[in-house]
Amino acid sequence: MTKLPLSDLRFYAVDTNVLIHDPNALFKFEEHRVIIPMVVLEELDKLKVGTTALAADARQAVRTLDSLLGAATPAEIMSGVAIMRAGGEALGTISILMPAQPGNLGLQPNSNDNLIINDLLVLKQNTQVADVVLVTKDINMRLKARGAGLSSEDYHNDQLINDMDSLATGYHHVVGSFWEQIEAIESQRVTGGAYHQMNKATLQAIVERKVYVNQFIYDDKEFVCRIYKEVGDLVTIELLNTALLMRQKAWGLAPRDLFQGMAMYLLFDPEIDLVALNGPAGSGKTILALACALEQTMESKDYRRIIATRSTRGLDEEIGFLPGTEAEKMQPWLGAFTDNLEALHAEDFDPGSSADYVGAKVPLQFKSLNFIRGRSFQQAFLIVDEAQNLTPHQIKTIVTRAGEGTKVVCLGNLAQIDTPYLSATSSGLTYMSERFKGFQHGGSISLQGVARSRLAAFAEAHL
Repeated sequence: MTKLPLSDLRFYAVDTNVLIHDPNALFKFEEHRVIIPMVVLEELDKLKVGTTALAADARQAVRTLDSLLGAATPAEIMSGVAIMRAGGEALGTISILMPAQPGNLGLQPNSNDNLIINDLLVLKQNTQVADVVLVTKDINMRLKARGAGLSSEDYHNDQLINDMDSLATGYHHVVGSFWEQIEAIESQRVTGGAYHQMNKATLQAIVERKVYVNQFIYDDKEFVCRIYKEVGDLVTIELLNTALLMRQKAWGLAPRDLFQGMAMYLLFDPEIDLVALNGPAGSGKTILALACALEQTMESKDYRRIIATRSTRGLDEEIGFLPGTEAEKMQPWLGAFTDNLEALHAEDFDPGSSADYVGAKVPLQFKSLNFIRGRSFQQAFLIVDEAQNLTPHQIKTIVTRAGEGTKVVCLGNLAQIDTPYLSATSSGLTYMSERFKGFQHGGSISLQGVARSRLAAFAEAHL
């Protein structure tokens, strides 16, 4: 790597929420100088106690800091300790910024954010060599910093796309006839079997975008195919059609549109270990996942149990103040699953008894994400609801819990993110969907439309 001139090096001050978002963020600033304000250490000290995922992330951030600074003397920490990378390379430095007395400079010291900004303003005033930049996920803190004359940035290192138009939907639409457009570029010899091999460049020329394994292609003539395998310049497509996808049933539930049919096809495929479903409220994410889970657990016996969980806001809310067992404590958070369980049996003679029977017979377990760390789930159908509120690091924590024979299904609506430190482009659900593009055993689908009711559809479009 080409070394930057001294004048181009920067001081990057890292806020607490960045270290919680990505405990390994300290290694992402290359040869620049990373500084940790003392206030950030105090906030991490308060957050590290507890069983929540937030506390675990705080502890990991503290351990990372200790591994970098543990053997350094106070004088070395003040001047900057080299950040050791994998392979023994030293690149960049890290130091701790002591609180300063800004006098009339800066903001009123009535909050931790203001204290950090004031300390950085003093550092900027005393430093003529390099620029001082605050890195924080807090939008308001960035605005205050800029208003006070300090450079500030969001943390984008784990953000894979810049706008939602770039997010892979899991399918591509071909106007007119798929085969006619393919033949116009390159003649094909279709044998009539379930699979067909063709040139990848030809396929990408038709859809005008890059294609990945387990994505669907559909046209206006009811043709549908799934990209089944990719080897070099060739792809193998699985030949399907709209009628085939719409005839699927899961626990009595049939897809209402083609996109639900695509999602159900991935949910039923035993070779698919990870499915990400993104869509507006009421698009059928939860009921599709639950119906497919029930079908494969109770009927085909592909899985031994269903584990349902969801993120609470930022994973930082304790469940201990609620009475009862873990399952009883999680009931208020997991009402969406019980509501959909009742909806799946709404046509029964006695819907209440049916739901109670299924609840008693089905190995359906409600788990808190705060206690998932360290677990290993075997032969389970794991449904993670509200996954748009998870950070990339938290998504990794959950997906790595999957043991042999487990399918993980992450559901979310990127338009309804509840945590102030995430956006649609930085959400863990987006990160996972992009990272798993091309993975032979993973797929994602963006559902369209609102199947809940005409009222919900109008509200989603106009409110």
